[in-house]
Formats: sequence, structure tokens, C-alpha cells
Amino acid sequence: MKKLFAIVLSLLAAGRLAAAVITVSSLPELQNAINNAVPGDAIILKNGLYTATEDILISKQGTAAQPIAIAAQSIGEAEITGTGGFKLVSPAAYIIIKGFKFTHSASKASIGGGTSFCRWTQNLFETPGDGEDLLLNGNDQEVDHNTFQNKHAMGRFIAVRGEGHQIAQRLWIHHNYFFNFTQQHGNGAEALQFGLSGFSLSSSNSLVEYNLFEQCAGENELISVKSSAVTLRYNTIRDCPAQFTLRHGNRNIIYGNYFFNTPGLRIFGDDHLIYSNYFENCDPAIMVGNGDGEVADGAQLTAHDRPDRVLIAFNTLVDNKKNIVQTGRKNGLGATLITVAYNIIQGGGPAAAIAGPYTDPVWVGNILFRTGGNGDMPSEGGRKADPMLARDGSGTFHLRQGSPAIGAVSGAYPGVTADMDGQPRKSPLDAGADQISTAPVTATMLIPAQVGYKVTGQ
Repeated sequence: MKKLFAIVLSLLAAGRLAAAVITVSSLPELQNAINNAVPGDAIILKNGLYTATEDILISKQGTAAQPIAIAAQSIGEAEITGTGGFKLVSPAAYIIIKGFKFTHSASKASIGGGTSFCRWTQNLFETPGDGEDLLLNGNDQEVDHNTFQNKHAMGRFIAVRGEGHQIAQRLWIHHNYFFNFTQQHGNGAEALQFGLSGFSLSSSNSLVEYNLFEQCAGENELISVKSSAVTLRYNTIRDCPAQFTLRHGNRNIIYGNYFFNTPGLRIFGDDHLIYSNYFENCDPAIMVGNGDGEVADGAQLTAHDRPDRVLIAFNTLVDNKKNIVQTGRKNGLGATLITVAYNIIQGGGPAAAIAGPYTDPVWVGNILFRTGGNGDMPSEGGRKADPMLARDGSGTFHLRQGSPAIGAVSGAYPGVTADMDGQPRKSPLDAGADQISTAPVTATMLIPAQVGYKVTGQ
């Protein structure tokens, strides 16, 4: 009994035995509560304006069943300004940061290497100055239902990094709203930068989905993917004069995304799957990069890696000024083994404008209607027919019954698993981004009310 009593006393001296709700009303109190947190604690910062003069450090570990939550009393009503922000450092795990408004300096919100299973949810970021709103590292992190807005300096809303040559792994970035990133002059102002050249050959196995990007100019790249094995699906990009770019890396999967009034998608690297995406009023819709190096043959990782073995299939392109293009490059290596299959291209300029070199392409099954001609698409690669598209209640063009696109596909495309509505693709397959289906619709063109910090996450 004496031994048990001694153990209890030692535990009490080290900290509390049970999780608790701890309410604080100052940043020193907040830091103290974090320092003494145990799994299951909920630390609540009262509503108000707080000026941070140093970082709020978090290195504690919750558990999957009992994470440590650090939250605002009311969503968006506890504001942290100044020169410090939340900094999660190793070995932090199972930490939730929820409901804050961050107006402190940029580059003061971060998750470091050696952390894992941490989550940022329902926060509003509006951080001034050069740098990132949020820097992500570590593995198995989640960033959801946040708003990133009104950036007027160099840096990124979100930047993803890694350690050594390994990009951060198994991230889940979803239901965030990226709004109003004004034009900057220089390189390094993407809304989302996923990796760097040195990480580009490492696999992330991460998922970026259901995010909305509006009025983000920044630089010429809106989303810059510089790693391998990232899936980006069901995101909406609207009125952004910057491109979604697969800049470095291989085996990325891009499907079910909605592009409106933007320079569309640009592709470098190998073995990507590009399918079931919707492009309207873009210039261009899809740009196949003209490589200036071949990384597989020893070119530097910073090269524009020649696109090889990329599938561009089952996309719908409507009224784009330019449709599928490849621009010229002095001594360019062009692209090889690109398959352009079963896309619907309606309106706009020529179906394809390819400067080359364009070695061993496959063009098959595309449907062209009211375009400026085939352009550089060979006649056997597409047929002219009315695909019978009509706007539905979602505001986007879908197939109508009787369309020649329905059941038009020959051959197997095992990597093509879903359409623009999130419905599964089952044989017989339809051309274009829409598959006629009675399955539940799980994805649509996003609007602000569906994303961001005011929307409750699960």
C-alpha cells in the first residue's frame, strides 16, 4: 500500500492523472497549460485579441483515442497577432489546433519534422509579410476546413516539406478555402506548394481534395507539385490567373477537379494519371510540358522533366480559348508516349496545338464539337459529334441521355475509377468527365459556403 501511495504521489508531482478542460485567458497561461497537458486535455483560449512576442511551442503527445485539443472559445473569435505563433516540434503527436484567427507575422505557424498525427482545423489565416501561412512537415498530418486569405507578399498559403530527400507522407489537406492572393513579382508565391525539387522523387502518398481556390494570382504557378504519388481530386479552381502545375515528380493522380477561367493544368514528369477533370473558359485547359531535361537519364532534379507515359483521358473541355497544347522550347525534348483518350472537347480553339517534339503519342476516342478544328490531333484520334452536353443543377455541363459519349469507350482503363461527380466508373465507360450513373453524387463544383473555417469538420 505504501508503495502504491508513493507511485500516486510521484504521478501527482509530475502532472495530472486525468484529462480536463482547461480555460485560459492569456498566452503565458496557454503555454503553461500546453506544457502540462496530458492526453485528452482540451485547452480553451478565451475570445479576445492576443499579441504573441514569441512562439507558442508544442511538443506534447496525445493519443489516437485521446488527442490534445488547443482551441478558441468560439470559432474565429480568439485572435493571435504579433510575431509568434503555434510551433509544433518533435515529438508532438495527436495535437488539434482549432478555431483561431491568425494575424501574426507569416512563417510563424508550423509543424516540424518528427511530428505526426496533428490537425489544424477551422482556423482563419491572414498573416502579413513574406513567408508561409502554414508550413507542414512530419507525417500523417491533417489540414482541413481552414480559410487562407488576403495574402499580399511573397510566400505561400501552405508549403509542404520533408526531411533529407523524403517528402512528408500521408498528409490529408481538404475542405480549405484559398482566397485573394494578389500578384507578386518573382518565384515563390504559390497558393499551395507541395514539395521541392530535392523531394521530387520521393513518394508522399498524400491526398489533397475538396479545396476551393478563388482569385489567387501569386505567381505563374497556383498549385505546384514537386513530389511523387500525390492525389489531387475534387478541388475547384476559379478565376485564378495561375496554373496548377505538376512541376517535378512522378505518378501523381489528378482527377475530378473543376477549372474555371484559369490557365488550367500544366504537366511535367512521368506516369501521371489525368482524368475526369472539367475545364471551362480556360486558356489553355491542358498544357503538356515541353521538357528541357530527362531526370531518368541523369538531368538535374530542377529540370523541366520531359513528360513520359502520361494518361490524359475522360476529361471534359468546354469553351476554352485553347484546349490541349504544348508550347515550343529551344532545344526542347518535348514529351513521349502521351495518351490522349476519350476526352470531350467542345468549343474554343483547335482541339490540339502541339509544338513538339511529340514522340509516339496515342490519340483515341476523343469527341470534338464546334472546336476550331482538329489542329494537331490526327483525324483518327477524334471524331466530330455533338456530345449532347447540358448544364444541370450543379452549374456544370453533363451528358444527356442519347449522347454518343455514353458507352463509347473501347479497351480497359483500370486506373480510371471515378467521374467528376465522385460516382464510380463501371463498364461500359462513357467518354468525358461525366459517367451516366444512379450512384450518389459525392463531388461537385465547390462554392465558398462548402469550405473554410466556418464549416464544421468531422
